[in-house]
Order: sequence, then structure tokens, then C-alpha cells
Amino acid sequence: MLLALLLIPFLTGLAALVVRPPGLRRALLPAAAAAHSAVCAAAWFHPPAPAGHGWLALDAPGQLFLSLSSGLFLAAACYAVGYLRRETQAATPPEDGLGFEPVPEAIFIGSLLWLLAAMTLVAVSQHFGLLWAAIGATSLAGAPLICFRGCRRSWEATWKYLLVCAVGIALALLGNFFLAVASAGAGAPARSLLLPELLAGAAGLNPVWLKAAFLLLLVGYGARMGLAPMHTWLPDACSEAPSVIFALLSGAVLNGAFLGILRIQQVCGAAGLGGFGRELLVLFGLLSIVVAAICIPGQADYKRLLAYSSVEHMGILALGVGLGGGAGYGAFLHTVSHSLAKAMLFLVAGHILFLCQTQLAAQVRGVRRLDPVAGWLWIAGFFAITGSPPFGLFVSELVILQAAIAQHRWVVVGVYLGGLALIFRGMAGVMLNMAQGEPDPRHARKDRTACLLANAPPLVLGALVLVLGLYLPPGLKEVIREAARLLGGT
Repeated sequence: MLLALLLIPFLTGLAALVVRPPGLRRALLPAAAAAHSAVCAAAWFHPPAPAGHGWLALDAPGQLFLSLSSGLFLAAACYAVGYLRRETQAATPPEDGLGFEPVPEAIFIGSLLWLLAAMTLVAVSQHFGLLWAAIGATSLAGAPLICFRGCRRSWEATWKYLLVCAVGIALALLGNFFLAVASAGAGAPARSLLLPELLAGAAGLNPVWLKAAFLLLLVGYGARMGLAPMHTWLPDACSEAPSVIFALLSGAVLNGAFLGILRIQQVCGAAGLGGFGRELLVLFGLLSIVVAAICIPGQADYKRLLAYSSVEHMGILALGVGLGGGAGYGAFLHTVSHSLAKAMLFLVAGHILFLCQTQLAAQVRGVRRLDPVAGWLWIAGFFAITGSPPFGLFVSELVILQAAIAQHRWVVVGVYLGGLALIFRGMAGVMLNMAQGEPDPRHARKDRTACLLANAPPLVLGALVLVLGLYLPPGLKEVIREAARLLGGT
């Protein structure tokens, strides 16, 4: 089953390079996504056996992240079919005349499917070396997707993305080397970097080398995750990449780097150094929230606004894991709700861009009149992503706040609440104004079929975020609880 999860998107990606008819090539996306989601759903009822001598296995955190990646890819694949049809019909030469070319559609579809394969490998990897390679593969697969439109700005954003991610992945590689040294212990024979073996022999790990490994992996994977101050690639890539791509990057791919940090925190916790890792996670989490609170107010580009919102929520995830206890449960719950809500908002943002032909929030008015469904989804998405009741993010943010209060971390409570308040105010001033008012007559064009294809996936995602605020299915609750327990939570 684990091999099937990897091979379905990988082989379909190869097929996308050779299939000629555009309609058939685009149909590969939802077909592969549906098959992958079906196998992923079966894994909930029949847990797959480990494969590859234990290098591939599905534990509770991996199952949670894999399910999110698969579900979001299915929504993005359905949206992408209409998006690619519109892009083909509206194709224009590169705007700058400097020799930059758009990425061919076959490579775009192939890279998108290989991105799913890489995300799957991240979720099922139990070896730190394989996990490192999988996270690096998500960076490589994402590059052609960001520069799809082929203009100068998109290529600049892609190079910045690759540069920052390359530095991060290099630091993470050095962290793996340090972890290997730590696993050798004081004169003991070196062990492998398999997670179960590291956890079993955690008492013999060298604490100095383990701390150094944690720092390097936190900074390296934190750059890929979008934690401040390593977040600088995120707003640029978001503003230039197609919205359907950043729905995946922000909703699923960032989670993969977060999983890498969780794995090394598991090892630190088993070795008695959990407090060391948690304090660093609290620090980076609060810093990310503060940076987002500073950058979001007055943001002119609504896609960059959503990117800084991702920086905020990555900080909340790090803060929840750092606080530990019940906050760990809140962090995993927040992962689910944020992924669904952010993917929903990016898909709606892509449709708004199609309707209004601008990313400047000041030039967008009356979305609710241009397309009532998109307008109401935009408003609902604003309340969901800012943690308003009754959406799922309200519950997870409240759980993290309760844990901070129970631990008497009053500075954390103050920064956390202050940051959330500033972010709510800043996003409200942009997003609500876009939905209200009279639209520009030049933007008043509707294609009912295009609107239906664009609105259906975010409508499903928004409904799920709402349901999670009102009811948490027992199976999902148990997986979240088990994932939190593995990190020392409750």
C-alpha cells in the first residue's frame, strides 16, 4: 500500500510528459488524485505494513499529514483543470521580452504530480536521510510550478525560493550528520538514522551533538516551513505562483517541513532534551507571529497578505508544539484546520484574480456582486483563517491559549493575543473591503461554467473547516491525540 501511494503520482507524472491531447493530459490530475485519495482512505481502515526494511512506515503524524496532502491535492487537481483551460485560452507572449518563457503545460502537470509523490514520501519516511531527500524533492518539484507563467518576476521569485530552500536543506543535511555523530554515543558503535532505533536508544545519544543537530534541522527545515526570519521566499513566491499551486504549498508542503522538525523533537524528547527543543520552538513561533502582525496591516497585494498569514500560522504550530502538553494536541488540530482554510482562500484568490485581473486589493471591490459564491467564501475564509468561531481554527487557537495560561506563560499569552488581534484587524481592512462595495464595470464579466469549476473545491474545503469547529470525528480525534502523545503531549 505504501508503494502504491508513491507510485501512483510518480508514474502518472511520467505519463503526463508523453500524453499529447491536452484534455487527456489534464484529466490525469484528478484521476491520479482520486486514486491516491482512495488508497490513503483505505490506510485509515487497514494500516499498511512497514516497507523498505522499516524506512517507510505510517505512524499517527505521518497519517495525518499524508491525508491532508492527498485531500488538498484532490481539491487542487479539480480546480487546476479549469485553470489550465483558461490559461491556454488566454495565453500571451512573455510580457518583458527578455527571453523568459512559460513552463510547458506537460512539465507543469508532471511536476504537480511529482510534488504529490514527494509529499507522500515525506509523510511515510522513517529515516532521517530519506526524509531529508523527500523534503528536498518537494522544493525541486515546486520550482517549475512557481515560474509557470514565465514572466521575469516569476523567475526571480523562483530563484529566491530555490536559493533560500537550498541553504535550508544544506543546513538540514549538516544536522543529519550531527545526528549521526550523536547516535554513535561515547565510543558506542554508530546506529542508523531510523527513527524507531533512535528513539529506542535515545538514552545513549550524545546531548551536545544532539542539540547541535536540533538547531540545524530547526533552522534548515524552518526555512522550508516559512518560520521567521527564514520566511523571506514565501511572500514573493506566493505573489507570482498560480494560486492553485500556493494552495498546495501553503496548505500541504509547508507541513512536510514541519513534520521534519517534529521528528527531531521526538528524538530530543526521548533523550531527555525535550525542554531544550520546546523553548526554541516557542521563540521561533512567537517571532513568526510578530513578523506577520507587523507585515499584514496595509498589505497591498492580497496574495502576499495570505502568504504572511501562513507565516503567522506556521508560528502558531511551532508555539503549540513548544508549549507541549495540551497545546501539542491544539497544534495538530490547528494543522488540519489551517491547511483546509488556507487552501480554500488561495483557490478563491485565484478566482478573484480571474474575475478582476489584478492582485492589488485596492483595485478589487464588490466580489460578492461579481460572483456571490466567491464573495461569501472570501468573507467566510477571512473569519476562518483569523480564528473566529465557529470555525476549526478558533478551537485550536483556544486550546493553545489555554495551555499557555495553565503554564503561567504570561509573556507568551500577551504576545500571542496581541499578535492575533493585530492580524485580525489588518486582514479585515483588506479582505472585507474587497468583498463589499460596487465592482468596477470592467470586471463585471461572468462565465458560469468557469465560476462553478472554480468555486466547488473551495466550497468543500470551507465546509470542512466549519465542521471541524462544531464536530471532530472520533477517528480524527484519536489520530491527533496519538500524534500529540508521541511528542509528549496529551
